[in-house]
Amino acid sequence: MIASLSGEIIQVLEGQIVVNVGGVGLLLNVTEDCRLNCRVGMKKAFHTHLVVREDNFSLFGFESIEERDLFIHLISVAGVGPKTGLATLSVLSPETIRRAITADQPEIFTRVPGIGKKTAQKMILDLQGKIQPLDTFEAASQMDEIDSEVLEALTSLGYSIVEAQSALQSIGKNQEDDAGTRLRKALQYFG
Repeated sequence: MIASLSGEIIQVLEGQIVVNVGGVGLLLNVTEDCRLNCRVGMKKAFHTHLVVREDNFSLFGFESIEERDLFIHLISVAGVGPKTGLATLSVLSPETIRRAITADQPEIFTRVPGIGKKTAQKMILDLQGKIQPLDTFEAASQMDEIDSEVLEALTSLGYSIVEAQSALQSIGKNQEDDAGTRLRKALQYFG
């Protein structure tokens, strides 16, 4: 599984971008917001999810771990495929999706093209209990943002993504650590 990648954007297409990673151009399906924020020549990191079908391998890229995780939950609902999951994240923010699920508001999902009332209700039923309420999620989200900063700093220092992720895993999760503290601890892992 390809969990993340970083490289130079070499092409911006409709709903997709091509990222050069070590001389290989990878086609990423992205949300509309992400596509609009991407420019040719820009270096960027993505959290990814690989969807394998009988006749197709599709790689989906997200700017945050939260978006990727929500995408995985969305496509786990019967009748919601990767295109609909991506369209949902293009139309609704992660916070709106969480609020709709925890507050039992299926009408919010009907704003997304291709999602009717029945599918929206099914999404609410299937995802309640799987999606954390906003207040619980915010502490974890802040930790993910800090880890993303540390990961980016380590890769800019010349460590590979795999080495950087190993260093982060070795130091564990401590809610009181800021990015600087976590970076120092990660560098000690290499020292």
